Amino acid sequence: MTRQSGLLPAWIVVAAGVAAAFHIGKLAPAIPALQEQLGVTLVQAGWLVSLVQLAGMLLGIVIGTAADGIGLRRTMLTGLTLVTVAGIAGGFAHSVGALLALRAAEGVGVLLTTVPAPGLIRRLLQDDHVTRMLGVWGAYVPFGTGLALILGPLLIHGPGWPWWWWAVAAGTALMGTLVALLVPPDPLRGGSAPAGEGLVGRARRTLTHRGPWLAAAVFGLYASQWMAVIGFLPTLYAAAGWVGATGALLSGIVPFCNVIGNLAAGWGLHRGRSPATLLVTGLGGQAVGSFLAFTSLTEGAPVIRYAGALLFSTVGGLVPGALFALAPKIAPSATTVSTSVGWIQQLSSAGQVLGPPFAAAVVGIVGGWQ
Repeated sequence: MTRQSGLLPAWIVVAAGVAAAFHIGKLAPAIPALQEQLGVTLVQAGWLVSLVQLAGMLLGIVIGTAADGIGLRRTMLTGLTLVTVAGIAGGFAHSVGALLALRAAEGVGVLLTTVPAPGLIRRLLQDDHVTRMLGVWGAYVPFGTGLALILGPLLIHGPGWPWWWWAVAAGTALMGTLVALLVPPDPLRGGSAPAGEGLVGRARRTLTHRGPWLAAAVFGLYASQWMAVIGFLPTLYAAAGWVGATGALLSGIVPFCNVIGNLAAGWGLHRGRSPATLLVTGLGGQAVGSFLAFTSLTEGAPVIRYAGALLFSTVGGLVPGALFALAPKIAPSATTVSTSVGWIQQLSSAGQVLGPPFAAAVVGIVGGWQ
């Protein structure tokens, strides 16, 4: 197979990431139903939103180094299988404790699915296509969570939230089948790591290199804001009276706008734009957008608040798009790309785990979202 013919398998890898991201975003539209049916508190809802990232917070670099060793495609297939099984079981859960445990299992599956993806894309495509496709890959979370926010209420307010869990699990089962059928097998010896270089060696090389640390710190800062804002948008809009189809559509558009920033980052890097410029612009846009969306100064101006959320998401999308596109370049070597992505994901997940419950606690203390 030539790298040009790897375009279809590369798109399947991206689609598998989107399917995994559904499991990240499926909880947010279900919070009101879970509060009513299972008595979930706001802080518990915050942990349910973020707990899917706990595996990444604890195991990101471990899974990254393992993926570089045992094979990228094998790792992705394992993750899709795990997240599917945990998702199916979640539909049968009748307690907060069971949901918390299964969300943690889903987190492991999501991590196994997504960490090897940049390395797979790099293996499948020619160099002139890699940067742009990695920019597209950076959009897998906002695209998947945006679709989840729009489609989730259709099932949650119809058959019920368990059917929503099972539908999302069906999506990852389908993508697992397509990956197995259409993505080429891993090379012999399971991966591309040099003989004798084990998990500890790849981890040491990554953690003693400056690039992965800088990228991980920036991604952690970005992700803590992203998950806190996006995770509670449906709850915030419901409190403002934007419910039903209107609330779902408005909530879903916000993460979808993040896709624009991701694609723009890949295009900009391909055209020679400075990564530092893209990152500073993205983080600055998040600061301005979140201020407009939550400050008491815009309390009587819902259109301005919504515009702030759109700005937060759209310009902020430059950050993950730039970081994922840079992943193969900041890694110490071609054999530690997934290891570097795992470390970046680890600090990103730490931000996503801590962001929503911290935001919920602050809201409880000060009595409002400002």
